[in-house]
Amino acid sequence: MAGSRKLGRTSDHRKAMLRAMVTYLLENGRIETTVTRAKEVRSMAEKMITTAKTNDLASKRKVLSYVTKESVVKKLFDETAPKYADRNGGYTRIIKVGPRRGDAAEMAVIELV
Repeated sequence: MAGSRKLGRTSDHRKAMLRAMVTYLLENGRIETTVTRAKEVRSMAEKMITTAKTNDLASKRKVLSYVTKESVVKKLFDETAPKYADRNGGYTRIIKVGPRRGDAAEMAVIELV
């Protein structure tokens, strides 16, 4: 993850937050967050889906080491990855939805295509 964003957090907190957000995205198909977080989540989510496309034990373990819920991993391998079998990357889309009330942070919706 060369040149990745720090997001104003310690590395442990950042890693935990990204893992949680990627898990939630794969579970529900879309999340609303800030643009910078969405861009970070996109890179990890894409990597997880690409790994899941090779449906073997090694890739299952690799994804399990990152995604926090086993049910989400099962869904990823059984439903999500086969859906993108003929697609080379670009599994997510980021749509900007304007500033957040309170601190005017640029908000976006990231969703699985």
